[in-house]
Amino acid sequence: MNFKEKLISGDFIKRYKRFFVDVKIGNKIVTAHCPNTGSMMGLLKKGNKVWLSKTDNPNRKLRYTLEIIKEQKSRVGVNTHKANKIVFDALHSNKVKDLINLDIIKQEVKFTENTRFDFLVTKKDKKYFIEVKNVTLSRQKGIAEFPDAITSRGLKHIKELLKANKNGYKIFLIFLIQRDDCNKFQLAKDIDPEYCELLAKAVKKNLKVLCYDCKFSAKGIKLYRKIKAKI
Repeated sequence: MNFKEKLISGDFIKRYKRFFVDVKIGNKIVTAHCPNTGSMMGLLKKGNKVWLSKTDNPNRKLRYTLEIIKEQKSRVGVNTHKANKIVFDALHSNKVKDLINLDIIKQEVKFTENTRFDFLVTKKDKKYFIEVKNVTLSRQKGIAEFPDAITSRGLKHIKELLKANKNGYKIFLIFLIQRDDCNKFQLAKDIDPEYCELLAKAVKKNLKVLCYDCKFSAKGIKLYRKIKAKI
């Protein structure tokens, strides 16, 4: 996933009303859109270096969007909308080893009246639903965790994936760690025990969990290494 234009660096000041962040760029302060509904635990420290994208779309009230936060020496991708783009590129280039040589890759596919999954992919006569979760939390060195807040939406997606499995679909959940400093993944059971319990049960009912980290460059963010997941 390549950035359309070079990102703009600044210093984080504060987040408020969930979707707004103030960032200092040079001598001016700008308000940017925060495309992340999670708590972003451990990342929102005043003075942290951040990178923003900027749009020329006149219909956008906020021209800037928060993309990356630097926590200590590590870059963390916080734009949850980019996660699907990163995985989409990886699926096309056969970087997800469990899902290679696919015939069709469709995005945002409707399953029921109230449910859409991130991807529907097909390979020969098999169909797979894939849901992607963006991971930014790391409370212990080298260990990524999900979720960083109670996720009723995530709970719903597991239940719907299990329904899809009963209807003949293969089901996958990809945890995309938008960090470059973690080599393990685990569930944050203390943050959302209900989600973690249901996920553990779903794994025993044919849900395949994959976990990958990301590689950052000036051009963009790409899916990188498969990470060991503890469920």
